[in-house]
Amino acid sequence: MVQPIEAHQPLDRLWSRDFTLFFAGRTVSVFGDQMLLPTTITVAVLQAGYGVTGVGYALAAYTAPLAIFVIFGGVIVDRFTPVRVMVAADVARLIIHSALAVAFAVGRPTLWLILMILALSGCAAAAFQPGFGSVIPRIARDVQKANAAIRVTESLATVAGPAAAGLLLVLASIPVVMAIDAATFGVSAVCLLAVRLRTPRVQRRTSLRRDLVQGWQEFRARTWLWSVIVVFMLFQVTVNGPFLTLGPSLITIEHGEKALGLIMSMFGVGAVLGGLVAARLKPRYPLRAGAVGLAVGTLAILVVAMQLSPPLLAGGYLLDGAGSAFWLVMFHTSVQTKIPSDILGRVHAYDVAGSVIMRPIGQVAAGLVALSLGAAQVLYFSAAMLMVTACLLLAIPVVRNLPRD
Repeated sequence: MVQPIEAHQPLDRLWSRDFTLFFAGRTVSVFGDQMLLPTTITVAVLQAGYGVTGVGYALAAYTAPLAIFVIFGGVIVDRFTPVRVMVAADVARLIIHSALAVAFAVGRPTLWLILMILALSGCAAAAFQPGFGSVIPRIARDVQKANAAIRVTESLATVAGPAAAGLLLVLASIPVVMAIDAATFGVSAVCLLAVRLRTPRVQRRTSLRRDLVQGWQEFRARTWLWSVIVVFMLFQVTVNGPFLTLGPSLITIEHGEKALGLIMSMFGVGAVLGGLVAARLKPRYPLRAGAVGLAVGTLAILVVAMQLSPPLLAGGYLLDGAGSAFWLVMFHTSVQTKIPSDILGRVHAYDVAGSVIMRPIGQVAAGLVALSLGAAQVLYFSAAMLMVTACLLLAIPVVRNLPRD
């Protein structure tokens, strides 16, 4: 039964009070994340003596709970207001990441403790992410422009985060970087608390199982959506998982921690450019254009595999950032404009779960396979599989021909 309260209508102008607050909270939170994952965690795990395999385990420990529990986060978001769930998730991550900072401050933490803390953070992120996808259509009329604006600021945070982490790791210590990361979630929670997201409140009398089933049915009914997710399951295990693990590790080993921060920041610069293009360019078939942009990331993987100089590595990451940001804006805008708001949280949760559930396998396997075959060979394979991913997206008619709203 729907309560007769006033529904909030998105404003014509993008920079409304609510969108500005949401934008600010998201920016600060992403800044902290980019300081921690993967830059600071990679350096911390390597310095603790757990090697590239330990880095893979650490990244997988965060990603796996996110992929597993995000569908429950989608149900919670649709049952309650998304902002409340996001605030609770931010407070939880403030506490969890503070504990990680303390663990490194008091000594050399065991690998299992690092994995446990990162797993708890992944669980909190599983509650946050569906709400993020559900809020944007309710506070912005031009969803694509809103997504592009957020992608640009996330990209700026991606530039500033690794650069700040690299600088702090030289001047201060790993616990200091982790403490700053924890504080960003507090700032994000304060900003989100001030957002007035007034929507019709639905009193659900259905069970958790029924809500999960309904979300799955809505997800399965959209062939274009589940087709993209199936392709991205392959992408995560063969491309993204290995590259996120081996890329930063190889750069750190070959060129040092400061170079890693600067090179990773170039990914953010590219993502800013990709977001700006996505804000203005509205292709008739957004997923078709996005798939072409995604393929550009092949160059970033190749320059790392070939162990080229830092300037060439930076150039490759810049192109990867641009292509990735353009794809993400095209995809998220398609999801948010083609799915009703009352089921968006659950459908988006299945989207997130399917998109990242295979990444931990790629992250763990990358370190193990690299020990026997070599990191360069694994990355050459990943570069080839990225081209396969783009070709598969373009080969599926319902994906290639999905029109823009």
